[in-house]
Amino acid sequence: MRNIVLIGFMGTGKSTVGKRLAQSLAWDFIDTDCEIGEVTNLSVTEIFRRHGETRFRSEERIVVARLSQQEQMVIATGGGTVLNPLNWEALAQNGIMVGLHASLEAIFSRIGHKNDRPLLKGSKEAIEKLWTERQECYAQADFTVDTSQKNIDEVVSEILARLGRRIYNEFSEEVAKD
Repeated sequence: MRNIVLIGFMGTGKSTVGKRLAQSLAWDFIDTDCEIGEVTNLSVTEIFRRHGETRFRSEERIVVARLSQQEQMVIATGGGTVLNPLNWEALAQNGIMVGLHASLEAIFSRIGHKNDRPLLKGSKEAIEKLWTERQECYAQADFTVDTSQKNIDEVVSEILARLGRRIYNEFSEEVAKD
């Protein structure tokens, strides 16, 4: 069974939703940023501070290549992971890409006060600029769920329902071919 890959901007709920979704499916959960931290023995913030974004993206590429070979995993990606076409291709080859979307207002209320995001200075303008730049990439997901006004259980339920329909449709197409 393929992986479920959660993509989207920071603060959309990828890690929180991913953990709950994995529990619902009795699958393993992995957060790419956490995995990078375990491999390097450094936090994402420390990697950016000591070595810069280029080093972080290199470590990210290695982690994504390895995780994309696994099965029955819920993978929460960092906000910039899928901006690299090689990462997108690897994850999509063995995964259903699920976009999580939230309004700028919801994102700002969730992460605007945090200083542990390397690509943010915490300003609304910085968040809006990154959010706008990344929307086209995120829109390529197999489907998207808006998390702005939903709690974790509502988001997970919507993902499971949409996955169920998708799997049913794919199965029906295969049966029709035979």
